[in-house]
Amino acid sequence: MVPATQIAAANASSPGGEERRRLYRRILFAEQFRYALLVAPLILYLLVFYIYPVASMLVQSVISNGGFTFEYFGRLFESPIYWRVFLNTVWLALGTTLICLVLAYPLAYAMSRASPTRAAVMFALVLLPFWTSILVRSYAWMVLLGRNGIFNDWLSRAGLISEPLNLLYTPFAVYIAMVYVLLPFMILPLYSVLRSIDPSLLRAAEGLGASTRQIFFSVVAPLSKPGVAAGCLVVFILALGFYITPALMGGQRDVTLAMLVAQQLDMYEWNFAAVLASLLLFFSLVVFLVFDKMIGIERMFSR
Repeated sequence: MVPATQIAAANASSPGGEERRRLYRRILFAEQFRYALLVAPLILYLLVFYIYPVASMLVQSVISNGGFTFEYFGRLFESPIYWRVFLNTVWLALGTTLICLVLAYPLAYAMSRASPTRAAVMFALVLLPFWTSILVRSYAWMVLLGRNGIFNDWLSRAGLISEPLNLLYTPFAVYIAMVYVLLPFMILPLYSVLRSIDPSLLRAAEGLGASTRQIFFSVVAPLSKPGVAAGCLVVFILALGFYITPALMGGQRDVTLAMLVAQQLDMYEWNFAAVLASLLLFFSLVVFLVFDKMIGIERMFSR
């Protein structure tokens, strides 16, 4: 079907088409107005719930007593504790991302090669944790990893330990819980990309005498790079801002930047809390731009 704008444009170009040109302009305006009405709710939502809060946070970080100042940014360099917390946050996010990638890739590959019924069951199991809040899942891990929890009970029954291990309030507990929460965000983009790989490419490589290992590293791995990059980007940025799980299950050495922001808010240090949140935002933008430069955001999310 030919769009109305093309028909009107063709009529407007015909001889004596002044009236038709006016009709074309009215049709074009009507379509643009209709498009604007469709997009307006989304734009309004972004303005109210994203752009305005972020802009307010950035303004709060450089405003004090009605004047412009970088005083609160200067506080970042007064003590090394803030940069230690920042580095700890980055390392925690990086470690969580790598563990998620190692665990998610084989699972996503198995899902992509499974029958439709089996893949649907596996997909449902991956999405099942989303039905429960992060707080509840974190508390569940606290029960499992406690001194009287299942893990210590199993180890004790197996005769591997004589007294309960202190698994809670350690980096180990934080990594386990964060990987559990963020693993689906790695599986989903990997599964999408692996599922879209043309099976004829694998058969062609097999027909040329390539081994299973050669097929994986020569065909599957290169074609799955966009999914790997997309999953790593999403998990890493989400892990940077994680608060509930490290706060509940981490120790004194597992403080993250998000926890520091919450601490400053509890002390009514609004300006410095905005500075710390801005630091997290700027670093996330840098990571996003690096991924875009190296791989390309359009390529990562094109499938």
